[in-house]
Amino acid sequence: MNFRIGIGIDTHKLAEGESLILGGVDIPHYKGTIAHSDGDVLIHAIIDALLGAASLGDIGKLFPDTESKYKNIASTKLLKETIELLEKNKYKIENIDSTIILQNPKLAEYIDKMKDILSKKINIKGTQISIKASTTEHLGIEGREEAVSAHAIALLSIL
Repeated sequence: MNFRIGIGIDTHKLAEGESLILGGVDIPHYKGTIAHSDGDVLIHAIIDALLGAASLGDIGKLFPDTESKYKNIASTKLLKETIELLEKNKYKIENIDSTIILQNPKLAEYIDKMKDILSKKINIKGTQISIKASTTEHLGIEGREEAVSAHAIALLSIL
C-alpha cells in the first residue's frame, strides 16, 4: 500500500459574544472564535492535514476567506467538500489524530460528540479518529484565553 501523511494547524482569536464551535459541536462559553467561516479550528486543522497528505493545497486555497460564499459557512460543509475531493482523487482516510489547545472551557464532555459528528461526515469509524484537548497551563495566547488552536495529522492510503 502507498501511504501519505499530512499535518494541519489552525488558530483563531477568541472574543466575547462569539460562538465556539469545535468538531461541529457548539460549545457553551462566553468567548468564541472570530473568523470568516464558523471558525471551527479542529475541522480546519483536519482539512489542512487531509489536503496536505493528498498534496492538494490547503484550506485557504480551496476555500478562500475572500469569497463571500464562505462567509459564516459551517466548517462541516467545507469538510464534506474536502472528502469529496479526496474520493475523486482516489484517497482513503486511514486515521486522524488531533489536539485542541484551549485553556477554557474544559472539553472532555464534548469529545465523544465531536468524534461522532466527524466520523459521520468523513464516513470512517470513530475508532479511526482521535481528538484530545490540552491547556497550556496559562502560557501563550491559548493560555491567556486570547485564542484557540488545533493540530491534526492524517494518514491516507491511495486506492
